[in-house]
Amino acid sequence: MAAARPLTVVPAPSARRVIAVLAALLLAALSLRLFAQVEGERGIAPVASNGDFEVSGIIVETTGGSAEEAREKGWKEAQKLAWDKLWTETGHTGKVPTLAEGTIDSMVSAVVIEREQMGPHRYIASLGVIFDRARAGEVLGMTGERSRSAPLLIVPVTYSGGAATLYEVRTPWQRAWAEYQTANSSIDYVRPNGAGGESLLLTAGQIDRRSRTWWRNILDQFGAADVIMPLARIERQWPGGPVKGTFTARYGPDNRFLGEFSLTAPSEAALPAMLRQAIARMDGIYAGALAGGTLSPDPSLFAEQPIDQTLIDRILGTIEKVVPDVDLPVGSAVPGVTPAPVPTVAAISSITVQFATPDAAAVDAGLSSVRGAAGVQGASITSVAIGGTSVMRVSFAGDADGLRAALQARGWQVAQGGGALSIRR
Repeated sequence: MAAARPLTVVPAPSARRVIAVLAALLLAALSLRLFAQVEGERGIAPVASNGDFEVSGIIVETTGGSAEEAREKGWKEAQKLAWDKLWTETGHTGKVPTLAEGTIDSMVSAVVIEREQMGPHRYIASLGVIFDRARAGEVLGMTGERSRSAPLLIVPVTYSGGAATLYEVRTPWQRAWAEYQTANSSIDYVRPNGAGGESLLLTAGQIDRRSRTWWRNILDQFGAADVIMPLARIERQWPGGPVKGTFTARYGPDNRFLGEFSLTAPSEAALPAMLRQAIARMDGIYAGALAGGTLSPDPSLFAEQPIDQTLIDRILGTIEKVVPDVDLPVGSAVPGVTPAPVPTVAAISSITVQFATPDAAAVDAGLSSVRGAAGVQGASITSVAIGGTSVMRVSFAGDADGLRAALQARGWQVAQGGGALSIRR
């Protein structure tokens, strides 16, 4: 009879080892999930607004001896129609001044092709015309500086197919805002592009949060004073059929309602034009709210520094001890006692300054100029946007009004609002 084999007892893994393995697996899963959330193409970078006037949606239909001749006639006609439309949109009344074709052509800096069809002798297109602000402004009487709002962070949420999206995928609504020329608006839009960690920081669920601390941290990341939420609900009736859009303007950390309207595009191809029209109306709602005083930055977003009454009493007590308490005749002075002057030290303020940076040289030039202003203790770049607007944080011995005067003395044009400054040459 064969001898029985001894039993081998396998020790059970310790609880610490099991917890360590589970923690490592959980960390790896979270890392993969975060990587999946930020990889790929998220948002669309906004175009650089250089201050020119843009007129879009000009429909032309022309003929000619060749396709090129018909196209040239179409562009010339679009420039005339765009000038008439620009005259009306800038608030002018009465008859549009008649300008020579060469004069209008000299004011046009670019023609944007929105949609075009070309034949051997025919040209049909929807065009946008951009007018140079310096040249057109002289004729329009708009050469002076125009006041704008405080920097407002824009969160363009899209509702489509039962899902709310912001930067998770590239949406037509976010694309339309990225392509919008903000220079014509009285609203200073701060437009993120959703790249990198921005898609994690800004989500569709963020607009329902009410925490002022959380909002303050987000606004500081983008150099903004407050937030606005233009919402678009897109409903497609059937594939290739009409597209209905319901657009809602909201603002502030409490997601307050401003206005709402609806538009309909006859087909999917007409959706971009409908969204451009919606943005123009949305901008009008926000501009009207700004003019009415509704769109002012929420004061609860700014933490006030408490006044230390104990320190004030201590300083006052020191000043009183400078002059001894001696009974003297009326009108006589204290012999041999001269009150020591009490030095006053201006409080150091941290102020956000925005400035245009068309190229890398403009970043260095702007930073050097601000550092050289009187009273500036230091300046550092917090956000760089080559071809757009960069943001710096300035430590200044005084308040924002004092920094504004110091920068104006350096030749800058300064606009102030919402605790931030915007400077340009």
